[in-house]
Amino acid sequence: MIRRFSRLARRLSLPLLLAIASPFILEALIHVWGYGVPRPSADLDAPFYATCQEPAVSAERENAVFVMLARNKERHKAKQTIESIERQFNQWFNYPIMFLNDEPWDEKFITELNETAGGKGIFEVVPKSQWTFPDWIDQESAKESIKLQGKGGAPHAGQEGYHHMCRFYSGKFYQLDILQKYKWYWRLEPDVDYTCAITYDPFVEMAKRGKVYGYTVALWEVGKSCPGLFQATSHWKESTGVSTTSLWRAMIEPSYMPFPFRRLLSWIPHRDAYGDAWSLCHYWSNFEIADMDFFRSKAYQDYFEHLDKQGGFYYERWGDAAVHSLAIAMLADPQKVHHFSDIGYRHAKLFECPGNAPGGQLSSSSLLAGNKPWTAEVPGGIGCRCECDGTERRNYGSYCLDRLKQPTTAKKGWFS
Repeated sequence: MIRRFSRLARRLSLPLLLAIASPFILEALIHVWGYGVPRPSADLDAPFYATCQEPAVSAERENAVFVMLARNKERHKAKQTIESIERQFNQWFNYPIMFLNDEPWDEKFITELNETAGGKGIFEVVPKSQWTFPDWIDQESAKESIKLQGKGGAPHAGQEGYHHMCRFYSGKFYQLDILQKYKWYWRLEPDVDYTCAITYDPFVEMAKRGKVYGYTVALWEVGKSCPGLFQATSHWKESTGVSTTSLWRAMIEPSYMPFPFRRLLSWIPHRDAYGDAWSLCHYWSNFEIADMDFFRSKAYQDYFEHLDKQGGFYYERWGDAAVHSLAIAMLADPQKVHHFSDIGYRHAKLFECPGNAPGGQLSSSSLLAGNKPWTAEVPGGIGCRCECDGTERRNYGSYCLDRLKQPTTAKKGWFS
């Protein structure tokens, strides 16, 4: 009798388990499907130009400025960047270059960099009130946390000044009095090479096409630097009723864990209260061209203040690149974000090289006479007089770039 019952139980076990599990599996699949990113029928973010252009030296300019945050000891690396951007772009367009420091400038830095910038340099010091711990932070506790973060190995997490810099660039930067007269900015960093000629005006093209944010590189954030950032962000998003955009969906890696068990995952870093994860993909903000009115908006400043009150700029190492990226994903129409795929760029060990456009190098242009030699043209190249080897387009994985471009990129095939 017992054996017959046991055999019956075994025969029923698989169908019974499937019957029990099916609703959970179905719920999980529907949940993940809900995070799918609709793809347009045609690409919506093509390069502004895919060949060299004759620089429009007398055309009207936008109300824009280059900005570099640097220190006196970075004079040589800062000069390297300015020499590069002047040769590849600003010799024709003549935008001012503002240098910011949290300490008084050394006269040698001012003289040498202003000369390199063709007399267009502006040298300012960040007010101490915008480069320090906020009043609500326990400084001793924060400093102890910074020491522990340094021991934990997250890049720059053990440097107090780096935490101030991340907080500054995340919100206080846009409130500087000295920047209020400008609408657009192009961020520069010491130790950068622009490896292709930029023969059109990105500010003008961004304004003409209604863009608010432009980038070159997209990659993963270092996870241990910001375990609580995404949950703090998603909490603000939900509490303020911000609608979910396709770019926000592109940022998310939804959980396959079924409800109600999925919520248990919220205790894991980089997940929201519902258990879904941030992919850690973000725009590398050491290059960004942006409409500062976006970052000055009430919505963005409210978001920044929310993050600031959490203390994560010090108790963790919340980076401005991740903060900017999550804000863009929440608050900007994806079609207002532009990937500068035609700009050759190197910072630290990472680079992008678009390759030279076949037949598009304007070899007889007198204005481009100084921008040579250039490397061989390559099929599919879209760059202008690039010095980098276009046979290798980038030296980092394209997962994040592909992911964040989904809302504006046509699906190329079944598995794309």
